[in-house]
Amino acid sequence: MFDISIPLRFNGAQPNAYGVDAAVSRPVEAGVLVGDTRLGGSVNFEQYTFIPHCNGTHTECVGHITDERISVRDCLQDVLIPAVLVSVEPQNIDGERLITAELLRMAVTPEGPASPGKNGSSPALIVRTLPNDESKLTRSYGEENVPPYFTAEAIEYIVECGFKHLLVDLPSIDRIFDGGELINHRIFWNVEPGCRETHAATRIYSTITELIYVPNEVADGNYVLNLQIAAFESDAAPSRPVLLRPI
Repeated sequence: MFDISIPLRFNGAQPNAYGVDAAVSRPVEAGVLVGDTRLGGSVNFEQYTFIPHCNGTHTECVGHITDERISVRDCLQDVLIPAVLVSVEPQNIDGERLITAELLRMAVTPEGPASPGKNGSSPALIVRTLPNDESKLTRSYGEENVPPYFTAEAIEYIVECGFKHLLVDLPSIDRIFDGGELINHRIFWNVEPGCRETHAATRIYSTITELIYVPNEVADGNYVLNLQIAAFESDAAPSRPVLLRPI
């Protein structure tokens, strides 16, 4: 079993996107109750403040880009999911690091260890970017540390392959500062550019999981994914994707 989530260490070192406030916890004081045993309280009783989209591993649904408040809890209906893990080194094109369709075509092949057709269908694609090291566990992404992102053609290829769930070790599958267009999110969920509503062909049961970390000892190939999420009625929730070796 391989846990590919990033532990969220409240008040400690943690990943961050867009320069938002860090995830923090504080003891609750209610009357005579002090929520910290170190301060004389009988129990630890804390309030947690964080932003799922920016403070750690999270899974999001199409409600991320719609006016309708759609819950990821309703969209994620799969429990044990055939998955394929691939590693790609983004290409430097015009000063930007891009994950292209060609890179994915070379990584996801019928003959290779990472194949959408082996052991049945693989509705989840997990993308590990190279170089890969533990700095991803606490990395801050923003104007001074711009992450790679997928080209629109790469996302179109992922959809064409039939992948229903996409997991990445990036803060976003789109360019981190794209003026709010989120073109790749819209392609993945089949929502028209600029539109904030779903339609009959929207991929409403598909999810995107961002800010994962896949250790180097986890080899590329086929797995079974258990995508665990917190029971939030929200467009995104903290998540714990776990990889199991297929039988």
